[in-house]
Amino acid sequence: MTPIKNILVLLSILLFLAKTSFAVISDFDEEKFLLDILWQKTKTLQENKLPCVALVLGGGGARGFAHVGVLQVFQEEQIPVDLVVGTSVGSIVGALYCAGLPFEHLEDDIEDFDIKDISNFSSASILKMLLSGHLLSNKKLENFIDGKIGSITFDQLQTRLVCVATDLITGERILLREGSVSFAARASATIPGIFQPVEYNQRYLVDGGLAENIPVGVAKVFKADVIIAVPVSADITKSDISSVFLTLMQAIYIQGQVLDQYNLKIADIIIRPNVGDLNAINFKEAYKTIDKGFIAAKSAVKDIKKAIINKIEESVLIE
Repeated sequence: MTPIKNILVLLSILLFLAKTSFAVISDFDEEKFLLDILWQKTKTLQENKLPCVALVLGGGGARGFAHVGVLQVFQEEQIPVDLVVGTSVGSIVGALYCAGLPFEHLEDDIEDFDIKDISNFSSASILKMLLSGHLLSNKKLENFIDGKIGSITFDQLQTRLVCVATDLITGERILLREGSVSFAARASATIPGIFQPVEYNQRYLVDGGLAENIPVGVAKVFKADVIIAVPVSADITKSDISSVFLTLMQAIYIQGQVLDQYNLKIADIIIRPNVGDLNAINFKEAYKTIDKGFIAAKSAVKDIKKAIINKIEESVLIE
């Protein structure tokens, strides 16, 4: 029997008193009342008595800024996050969050964000690439992240982070969790066929979405007790494939769909921001997805709290 069900018996007197006191309120929510009591108790527990909560942030280009809205809700509701696992834009947002970057600064930056801030991507550079055969560089992405959080390493982060990349030679999923954070986030978000692979320990790394776009399995590897997944995929049947870049992104998303469906089945909670059909490089509209992430996370708060409480030892909750 779960802790919530057992605690219901112990809280029956409180519930009776609450119902009596608020009998005039027709929309009294018994479940919410009990959940609030249990959550207040949960927030007072020592860290070693709490379950390990992992937040898995999926890839999706500009749509990934919805992750910011999700994280805002977690902060407001004081939902603990012990581990962030990110792919592509999920790694970028995860790096900023785990380093402790204030949300208000991040929101301001996003409203003026442009793909030129993180790469030398432009119509002219694409034409030059096609004529010369030389891929573009996204070193500016690493510099951008450094400018926000400094040249910090994984062991200096406030929250544990794992960035997922793909070995372009072997196809292996590569987990980056030591060394430079900005370097790892850059590698995780390097679109193959457009940007030069990032060299790392004699490997050539590209976007983690090729191996695992919503890396729930990684959270399992790190023994997370509660896994919350945030996919930011759009309806691929409505995707814009009018450019080389968008066509490559579409190919990555198609490849990842089957694996994503499996991974989402093993997540405890799924938060699905309604990002519509925003294409992956429309960073001028990316800030609009923040509210979408916020709304989706708000609607999942009750289920998240239940999932966390149900993983706590019953004896701890009734101390």
